[in-house]
Amino acid sequence: MRVVSGIQPTGNLHLGNYLGAIKQWVAMQDTMAPEVDCLFFLADLHALSQPLVAAELASNTVEMAATLLACGIDPDRSILFNQARVPAHSELAWILGGTARMGWLNRMTQWKDKAGKSGESQSVAMFTYPVLQAADVLLYQATHVPVGEDQKQHLELARDIATKFNNDFGVDLFTLPEPFVSKAAPRIMSLRDGAAKMSKSDPSDASRINLIDSDDLMVQKIKKAKTDPEPLPETADGLAARPEAKNLVTIYAALADIGTDTVMAEFGGKGFGAFKPALADLVVAKLGPIRDRLTGLLGDRTAVSEALIRGAARANALAVPTLKATQAAVGLQA
Repeated sequence: MRVVSGIQPTGNLHLGNYLGAIKQWVAMQDTMAPEVDCLFFLADLHALSQPLVAAELASNTVEMAATLLACGIDPDRSILFNQARVPAHSELAWILGGTARMGWLNRMTQWKDKAGKSGESQSVAMFTYPVLQAADVLLYQATHVPVGEDQKQHLELARDIATKFNNDFGVDLFTLPEPFVSKAAPRIMSLRDGAAKMSKSDPSDASRINLIDSDDLMVQKIKKAKTDPEPLPETADGLAARPEAKNLVTIYAALADIGTDTVMAEFGGKGFGAFKPALADLVVAKLGPIRDRLTGLLGDRTAVSEALIRGAARANALAVPTLKATQAAVGLQA
């Protein structure tokens, strides 16, 4: 069994990023390694599909790596690297581009959503993004890929590409990866609008808890988070029509590693005057140590880069056999 997952290097990560993805990675590492290979990469090549500032991409890559390390990714138990240091990602993506079909890519929901009516002005890299994603996982013969609901279609495409390649060239080369959807990964919403996902692009900093926020700032943001005047219900079902209340309860449950029904058993019938201070204390207790570790790591960016270099060497060792076999299959090693 081999698990592979990637994340784009963006700056200013927040609570939603941590609970929605990073915390799940740490849990996978802690429960699966070393019996299961866990490869986690920074998708800096994918970042090229959008306009960028070179210096910002380089800085964000180191900061993202530092964040993963601060959150608990152990480079000795997992393989942590950035795509650009493993050339086989790009090489395999080009080869698989001969197998993928335009019709398949045109049907990608995320392409339709991002391109809208301006598809012709989008980069070619944005259109072929899913082919590189396929290469990311097929390169390592991944058996399982952690995905959210919005990424399941891309994994299906990877399976289609792998199947067609194997059939076209009469080889049993690529493993068909299975989705690993963690039910524990919650969708964290804005602290100012329970209908909008927590995002760093929101102009209001009060809408999110940043991983670099001070303890006092975290407390203030929870204190001012939008709620309604009613006390918390006795059961989780009572949160269905109360998005802001549901969001805060979801955050509490995810940070405490308990179910929402357990949260309701403790706080049902109580007002937010009692719940918010408890939530703030929990947020500070869980995120404060991460912030402190992150601050220390960002004080030595060279050490973080060296960790990525070591991880890339391990990833390269796993990638080369698949790339060579793929080249041989299509006649590139005459």
